Amino acid sequence: MRIIVDGFGGDNAPLEVLKGCAQAVDQLGVDITVVGDEEIIRKTASENGVDISKLDLRHADGVMEVCYEPTKILKEYSGTSMAVGLKMLADGEGDAFLSAGSTGALVVGSTFIVKRIRGIKRVALATLIPTLKSNTLLLDVGANADCRPEMLVQFGIMGSAYMTKFMNVKKPKVALANIGAEPSKGRELELESYKLLSEAPLDFIGNVEGRDIPLGAADVVVSDGFTGNLILKTIEGMGKFFSTSLKEMFSGGIGSKLGAVLLIKKINAFKKKMDYTEHGGAPLLGTQKPVIKAHGSSNAKAFFNAVRQARICVENDLVGEISKGIEEVKASDNS
Repeated sequence: MRIIVDGFGGDNAPLEVLKGCAQAVDQLGVDITVVGDEEIIRKTASENGVDISKLDLRHADGVMEVCYEPTKILKEYSGTSMAVGLKMLADGEGDAFLSAGSTGALVVGSTFIVKRIRGIKRVALATLIPTLKSNTLLLDVGANADCRPEMLVQFGIMGSAYMTKFMNVKKPKVALANIGAEPSKGRELELESYKLLSEAPLDFIGNVEGRDIPLGAADVVVSDGFTGNLILKTIEGMGKFFSTSLKEMFSGGIGSKLGAVLLIKKINAFKKKMDYTEHGGAPLLGTQKPVIKAHGSSNAKAFFNAVRQARICVENDLVGEISKGIEEVKASDNS
């Protein structure tokens, strides 16, 4: 299995990319091709003592910066590390692609270079949110600001397949993000989506409010990308708030420090649960081959886990499972 990695995507590239990939080759049993300026990659590795002898390198001159217009990845910036890596994936030179670069460019590039699964109207960014029960997959979290009801149904199918194959959840419960639990709540998008989701081959449990998502009300929560991104960023902010508050609580005096010693295991477990690096990245669901979007500030640990995530997606044929789900919907619509 070969994972293609954008060597210059993210705030900490290429050093943290190289460190994470070198570790992944040793521990995960995968082959990795890092795409980017080969001279800079070798110099960075040498200066920081990173052994990249087991990594394959593919030269690419430029970098697709976050500030660039996403659609330019198809022409003006087709020689950048992200574009070259996506082209390699489309041409069969790898089994999955990973980047911490521009989200917009990755969505456009994946859609038009790697291409969508037949029948999928839009790809969706999905991310795992820690909850009281386990984890909830939220999608879309930013790829599509505006959506149609049939897209949310497809998000539910893709999210259900991901939770089944990646998180081993049998018959995932799917919910629609809304401002109330009643079927009559929401805009026209939510009202029509509720009807279609109720008829889809999913374990649809209805609407779920934002406050109930962290409590584990559903295994999969679907929304348009604008709403989903607001939910995600709010939860991320609250996670940082709680972590900072805990640190302040246990650093006040001798009593607080003793309390911290007694609770250190639970504190560390909580911090680990809220740590995005544990999952590595957000899968871009709906592409013909697995594409993983790592966090822009990813460190070596995050890149390592993103490679692990890509490997599991390939091993469990996530693309095939999504295709199967889409065909089931088509069959039910025609019956």
